Amino acid sequence: MKYRRMGDTDVSLSEIAFGCGGNAGLMTRGESREQQRAIARAHELGVNYFDNAPDYGAGVAETNLGRALRALRIRPIVNSKVEVRAENLGDIAGHVVKSVEDSLSRLGLDTLDVVQIHNGPADPAPKLEGKVYRQLAIEDFLRPNGAMEGLRRVLDAGKARHAGFICRGDDIEPVTRLLDTGMFKLINVPYSPVNPTPGRARPQGLRGGKDFGGVINVAQAHGVGVAIYSPLAGGILTEECANAAPPHPLARVNAEGEKALRHQMIARSLRPLGARAGLSLPQVGYRFILDHPGVTTALGGFSSAEQIEQLVSVTDAPGFNADEWRALEVMWARDFAN
Repeated sequence: MKYRRMGDTDVSLSEIAFGCGGNAGLMTRGESREQQRAIARAHELGVNYFDNAPDYGAGVAETNLGRALRALRIRPIVNSKVEVRAENLGDIAGHVVKSVEDSLSRLGLDTLDVVQIHNGPADPAPKLEGKVYRQLAIEDFLRPNGAMEGLRRVLDAGKARHAGFICRGDDIEPVTRLLDTGMFKLINVPYSPVNPTPGRARPQGLRGGKDFGGVINVAQAHGVGVAIYSPLAGGILTEECANAAPPHPLARVNAEGEKALRHQMIARSLRPLGARAGLSLPQVGYRFILDHPGVTTALGGFSSAEQIEQLVSVTDAPGFNADEWRALEVMWARDFAN
């Protein structure tokens, strides 16, 4: 395993991290024995960073991770998050503090290494209703009793060591405003061959998807680490998608109808690139991510211990060569059509 420094901090994260989100299903719907086996194997392979959130199974993923870490007697670097919903807007700072305390209780920890706001900053203000939390108005981060004030209380109390937030796309201006504050040390952002805009300008010909405005480069210039979520582009970069086959029993199906057909086209277009580089489709996604020097870690969404074995091996694989990058450029120019 190789490690990369998290921005300008003294923390180094494994290039492949353990994501506990619900899409892969292991930490929310898997059996405790298999969860512990996968976490133990990840630890043996050098994975030192675990990414979690209260929203992953309504606290279930945090509880399951805490139980496994106690059983294995290990203490890796642990992240969790805070989701701000409409009901929290009257006292965002207080909600941030309580959410972190609840996460620590479920995890069985005294301190989070990183706490992030799970909402992405937005301008103009988004409409929050019910359980929606994907975005939060930039002013609700910055204002008195806002999200940043809550994070400051958590950091000052020693309940977390570093703060961060999530990027949701089409948001580079409010993201930059938050990075300019100097408070944040880690952002989470999706990045893959399917949508490379977090790491570069949108390639000519590539349609669809949000524009992330080269945010990885912006974060790197600010001395801020970058963790990549959804490294398989929501399941597109899998053989199951390319073959129109059902995913792993624990994993979610994320597309149907015309959307699923487009996903299959993209997966099949990328297959020859993987064959040329000696990589599986999931490995293509991770190798693409790790080729960017501004990336700190890729948050693996694992359904089994066997998937961890396959993806950790990418850290030893060479980066794409010039011919392989040219092949990607051709695919983007054609919008993945053959």
